[in-house]
Amino acid sequence: MTNSIAETRYNDVLFVTGSNTTENHPVIATKMKQAVKNGAKLIVADPRRIELADYADVFLQITPGTNIALLNAMMNVIISEGLQDKTYIEDMTENYEELAELVKRYTPEEAARICGVDAEDIRKAARIYAEAEKAGIYYAMGITQHTSGTDNVMSISNLALLCGNIGKEAAGVNPLRGQNNVQGACDMGGLPGDLPGYQKVFKPEVIEKFEAAWNAKLSGKVGLTVPEMLTEASSGNVKMIYIMGENPMVSDPDITHVKHALEHLDFLVVQDIFLTETAELADVVLPAASFAEKDGTFSNTERRVQRVRKAVSPVGDSKPDYEILSDIMNRLGYKASYENASEIFDEIASVTPQYAGIDYKRLEDINGLQWPCPTKDHPGTKYLHSKGCARGRALFVPCEYSQSAEMPDSTYPLVLTTGRILYQYHTTTMTGKTEGISKNYSDSFIEVNPSTANKLGIEDGEIVRVVSRRGSVETNVRVTEIVEEDVVFMPFHFAKGAANMITNSKLDPKAKIPELKVCAVRIEKITQ
Repeated sequence: MTNSIAETRYNDVLFVTGSNTTENHPVIATKMKQAVKNGAKLIVADPRRIELADYADVFLQITPGTNIALLNAMMNVIISEGLQDKTYIEDMTENYEELAELVKRYTPEEAARICGVDAEDIRKAARIYAEAEKAGIYYAMGITQHTSGTDNVMSISNLALLCGNIGKEAAGVNPLRGQNNVQGACDMGGLPGDLPGYQKVFKPEVIEKFEAAWNAKLSGKVGLTVPEMLTEASSGNVKMIYIMGENPMVSDPDITHVKHALEHLDFLVVQDIFLTETAELADVVLPAASFAEKDGTFSNTERRVQRVRKAVSPVGDSKPDYEILSDIMNRLGYKASYENASEIFDEIASVTPQYAGIDYKRLEDINGLQWPCPTKDHPGTKYLHSKGCARGRALFVPCEYSQSAEMPDSTYPLVLTTGRILYQYHTTTMTGKTEGISKNYSDSFIEVNPSTANKLGIEDGEIVRVVSRRGSVETNVRVTEIVEEDVVFMPFHFAKGAANMITNSKLDPKAKIPELKVCAVRIEKITQ
């Protein structure tokens, strides 16, 4: 997030798109509701009528995968009505003219046709956003998990820049992370092209810096993303994979392909706290300690680095992740010795500029520090870009709308989108073992509009077969007006009736993220 969770309450306008915030980020959603209660206006754009739609001044129930058309049309209205922040654009940005030229073609009427919404609602949303002094955009995987995911994000950035909503308090562009330490994993170099602190592996000076710090020879070659690894494993080009705290046999698209890839490996290691569906395929399972059994830090969605303190001893033979990794490194000939997690954090701070001013002593009695925190006397950074963007002038990146990789046709006439529900977490590795939750929310389901259900001759509670080009699953029908006609929704949490048996693994060409949010399906009745 460019801004902070607490600032959400003080937005004049909140634009929520591609995020079912009340179910996926309920604490942040509470702040949003407080903002609305305090007089803020709310715009919601989503394929489902999520709870926040009930609080919205404008709700745009867009067709899945049409985000760019909507955003371009909002910018068309803002520019044509002279509502853009001309001073900010002139002083702080570049490439505005190219953006303005592109969005001319995206009239509200054209976007309404593409998105399946009313043109006047697009105009209203654009005016509300542009006329606000402080407007924040909040998005999640409903924006990123598309073949156009990178361009979706760039279009959000374009809108924020157009109205000068970067570098000010209670505004900004705020991606809501999908799990509790996704931000921290990225900060620490859990990306194929990055070392800690987003320092690029292909830069010789970066490699030289880390080779000196770690006393080891490093590759300057950009690695593979998870989907690319699995494809290469299927082809026999990747021989061994080491999976930590991830369950791709439920969470990744086209599970048949995932299973084939993992079974095709010479050696699979899984390090986790439970024997997941993925761990069941492993040659070696390394039992890891849970968050409550170890010391460490999490870096959350607002860039806040927070302490995690050991509350109980690890169960059985399980160990903290750093101990497992240190043992392996030592056995492989690299001498690594850490007395505690604090020592590791000090090493992180020594090579990561954003973390340089943070240590366990500073974190001891406070609720974390937000990076960048470059020195020991720095208070942390509440919101980013207050003195301008890191590259100097912020760059407008005009993006054309393109259809999703897989569109409905006569064989697969429905559009499936996927997501999460409040009562389960990710692949239910932990929440699925909670009796109260499992008793009430343990089964896969598909949401179907009443009109679609009527056409198909299916009823609420009926077990049906959902079929895509990749396979099929059986699941329960929930007839609801939350989804539009010919759009259906499934949560991805469940191994039985797994939505990701049928989702599309086609990738965004830039970020290599799979298009989990759109695929074409049909629903078949099951003859007993």
